[in-house]
Amino acid sequence: MKFTKEFKNLEKSAVELTVTIAKKDVAEAYENTLKNYVKNAQIPGFRKGHVPANVLERKYGDSIKADTLGTLIDQSFDEIFKEETENRPLPYAQPTMEKAPELDMTKDLTYTVKYDVFPKVEVKDFAGVNVKEPQVTITDDDLSNELKTIQERNAMVTDKKDGVVEKDNIVTINYVEVGEDGKEIADTKREDYVFTVGSGENLYKIDDEVVGMKKDETKEITKKYKKDFENSDLAGKTVKLNVTVKAVKIRDIPALDDDFAQDVNDKYKTLQDMKDDLKKNMELAVSRRVKELKNNSLLEQLVEKNKFDIPASMLAAELDGRWRMMAQQFQTTPEQLDKMITASGQSKEAMLNEWTGDSEKMLKSRIIVDSLIRARNISVTPEEIEEQYKRIADEGGMTVEEVKKHYEDPRSKEYLIDDTKENKLYDQLYKEVKVSKGDKISFKDLFNNPQITK
Repeated sequence: MKFTKEFKNLEKSAVELTVTIAKKDVAEAYENTLKNYVKNAQIPGFRKGHVPANVLERKYGDSIKADTLGTLIDQSFDEIFKEETENRPLPYAQPTMEKAPELDMTKDLTYTVKYDVFPKVEVKDFAGVNVKEPQVTITDDDLSNELKTIQERNAMVTDKKDGVVEKDNIVTINYVEVGEDGKEIADTKREDYVFTVGSGENLYKIDDEVVGMKKDETKEITKKYKKDFENSDLAGKTVKLNVTVKAVKIRDIPALDDDFAQDVNDKYKTLQDMKDDLKKNMELAVSRRVKELKNNSLLEQLVEKNKFDIPASMLAAELDGRWRMMAQQFQTTPEQLDKMITASGQSKEAMLNEWTGDSEKMLKSRIIVDSLIRARNISVTPEEIEEQYKRIADEGGMTVEEVKKHYEDPRSKEYLIDDTKENKLYDQLYKEVKVSKGDKISFKDLFNNPQITK
């Protein structure tokens, strides 16, 4: 097929492609389509394959032209993108045609389509980039807190003999709001609600109020909430609740000794073995988290310094992916999730708008990483992948053979290769930008304080 092509760059990483196909190929494509109709058409009064072409043209003329047009566009697209790499359409962005061209077998055929392409980003501006590395020290208290968490996770939960509620007890309650007329407000009723007293993990924050109550006791609680209370529905209000304690349980915390360590994992012989392993895992977690924060900071600064737009279809695909993932988390379909959100007084559109800013930042970061990897021709050797296997095995307490088996799946192996490329990129970049000591951060805040990611 003989044709010419012209690409024109548009805003937001879109491209306009204009293709002109020689009239000889247009006429030939029409004849082939017509022959196919003749071969397969079944019309009363004619044997299959013997319907005159002019009869078919009178009866199916528009369809024959439409099929010919589709064939010409498809074939020209296939030929163009066999070799064209720079202006390929994004896989989730179908090219659109504002107006279909008229098919005239005596003339060249020209058609124009628009579509989104991967953004062309040339990251050059590293001036002023300063990545601050959080300073984290793991203290004895941090280690003790982690051990306490493991103890609590392995605790036995039993009924409290005297049934009296105290701090740190696990209670099961029924509750309902009561109006000024003394009647229950039906949509506030909740049964068999379980929480740990003192944790604050309950809507009305009634931890202190239930202390001293006994199993099967019912009590009317009146609580006044401050104007700046975290729950806007309760802020500044006074609420009456009928609360019934249904169960009171305690955690039987195991002693912190060698036997406990052996119960947690048979690879431990002593409590010190478990402490040493826990400390190693905490240090590894700190290293990974600090690396993540450094990388995020670096990419945020590069996104800010190297402006470019995200294709509309790319953003739409990302938001749709987040919506579907949310549906999976709720164990429902995307359509049913839409109904659930609407029933709660919200809307899918509002949620997608709320996600847009973070999604754009994340996409821009990924694009910058991908662009830099390609621009710097970063690749990975089989020897480097072997080193990754050894590192993963060492960090995870596995054998190299176990790790390799995990990465036998091609997609998993590709993920490891991509991750290794990114790590090589970051190693290069941190030699080219300023890295300085950041604030001192506690182990707890490193993982629990969202402010340090800003």
